[in-house]
Amino acid sequence: MTLRPKPFNTTKILQVIGGLVFAYLFFGFMLLPCLNTLTSIFREKNADGTADPFAVIRFFLAGSMGKFVWNSLKLALCLVLTVNIVGISIVLLTEYFDIKGAKILRLGYMTTLIYSGVALVTGYMFLYAGDGILTTALKNAFPDIKGSWFSGFAAVLFTMTFACTSNHALFLRNAIRGIDYNTVEAARNMGARPFKVLFKVVFPTLLPTLFSLTVMTFITGLCAMSAPTLLGYDSINPEIVRLAGSSVADEAFPQARAALLSIILALFTIILLTVLSSYERKGHYLSVSKTKAKLQKQKITNPVANVLAHIYAYILFIIYMTPVVMIVIFSFQTYSAVRMRKLDLGNWTLLNYFGKADYSYLTSRGDYKIREGSISGVFSNEATLGGIQTSFVMSVIAAALACVLVVIACSYIFKHKKTGTVLEYALLFPWLLPTILICYSYRVFFNSSDVFYVFGQNLYYGDRVRILIVLAYTVVKLPFSLRMIKAAFYAIDEELEDAARNLGARPIYTFLRVKLPIILPSVLAVFALNFNALFTEYDMGATFASTYGTTYAMIIQSMTREEGLYGYNVNASGRRCASTVFIMLVSGLILYLVYGVGARDLSERLEHRRKRRERWAKLGFGKKKEPAT
Repeated sequence: MTLRPKPFNTTKILQVIGGLVFAYLFFGFMLLPCLNTLTSIFREKNADGTADPFAVIRFFLAGSMGKFVWNSLKLALCLVLTVNIVGISIVLLTEYFDIKGAKILRLGYMTTLIYSGVALVTGYMFLYAGDGILTTALKNAFPDIKGSWFSGFAAVLFTMTFACTSNHALFLRNAIRGIDYNTVEAARNMGARPFKVLFKVVFPTLLPTLFSLTVMTFITGLCAMSAPTLLGYDSINPEIVRLAGSSVADEAFPQARAALLSIILALFTIILLTVLSSYERKGHYLSVSKTKAKLQKQKITNPVANVLAHIYAYILFIIYMTPVVMIVIFSFQTYSAVRMRKLDLGNWTLLNYFGKADYSYLTSRGDYKIREGSISGVFSNEATLGGIQTSFVMSVIAAALACVLVVIACSYIFKHKKTGTVLEYALLFPWLLPTILICYSYRVFFNSSDVFYVFGQNLYYGDRVRILIVLAYTVVKLPFSLRMIKAAFYAIDEELEDAARNLGARPIYTFLRVKLPIILPSVLAVFALNFNALFTEYDMGATFASTYGTTYAMIIQSMTREEGLYGYNVNASGRRCASTVFIMLVSGLILYLVYGVGARDLSERLEHRRKRRERWAKLGFGKKKEPAT
């Protein structure tokens, strides 16, 4: 009897190699950089050169660093109140109460989904800043008004209040549309008034979603970057970025102070996520019945309350839509109209988008000078076009990498429960840390030629910083991608995999031909959302600020810094408006593909295809199918 050799198990070899690669990536690009940041706080020296582990902490307690923490806490706490008020209002006005023009109102309230971050802040500045449209009009009517009124805490709170309601527009809207109308109708039949039904029946079912949104809003306010930077408010994140670019010659141990502020942010984030997790494990109210009915809009029977609700709804609509409308209109105005903030309805141009023009100006000597090509559009300006190309390429690579890594990880997690749990928690690790801490840790840790993990290469030097940005982008998007794609894996029927195995298909072949087609729509949706968020991302780009790593959001932020100086960069404001419109178009297209086309089931897609063919047939481009007899 001869013993046959065991067949070569390629799957086991691939799992071992994958495990080693993942361990290398986790320790080298997640754990070690953050540990280096933590320990750097205790490696500082005093003026006499002796090691003092608590020097930075004493400086924090005695100096003015505490005000940055307090300012961020104050902003986060106030945002929780204002964002919940406005966010709950816009959802109730469009989904629960019967308000005239609700569909139009909904479109206005959801404009923050297509432009956010630095683009949204610059949009509000275009209206309310010292040279803004509305501020200029107010100063003409009331000369005593200060031009700098839209700055500091109040301006940041106002801007972020309306910017952060996008989560309510998505998640709270879905939650309220999922309420069983039978419970509402039962309360109405028992004599309860509309507002009593709202507070006693509807709100208890929304508590889990509202709690999650509150935590998300608090973390957003705590880690705010673009609004405080542009509107002049001293919060934690802008201070971390400033200290990261400073040196010991400028001030006392700036890098360690930046590290300490990052760790404080991380502690707040971990505490909040722990509280959220413990709350989610508790029981909640559910709105269910054996025969669930679709929620019907409730009429406001009190005429005074009905009028006030309509007035409030349209005031919010004006606040949301005014920046969008003005930015779109002024993006087609001449550079002089944009700079003067005055509409010239008789003179429209595409120069803010395409082409170049010369600029002539009068010097102090009374001579005219011409700057060739000083007026340029978004797609004709080298700096702007370079920022678009850089952000586009890095966002595509990072979004794709995050999806590929998570798909491979999910495939392993569903097969190996014990080790898969460890892998899952490792991929969720970046959620415990604020983005600024991860980016700052990368900037410090990889800004050296002694890091053996990257073979002695300084990733922060020269054009290699783009690799560092892509790595940071990818790591930050791993937790979100995991939560979304893992949910898609639950839709895979195990019997399909068993059938493929019984037919002799190998695991890799089964994954590519059976599993991947099922989860591919969800993977593409996650890729699109990741790209949408990264393309206009500002916080990480500002942390890695360098000549070779200038992102599109940073270009937008700096467009008007030297506008018109010595005849250069003349139409920066107009180009900034056009850039915002371009971002709206890209984001809107992606959201339509994800939540419009991508959200249709098979029957809806077939019906849509049938109607499209009929329309083409009516136009004479196809043959209309005869009805079956």
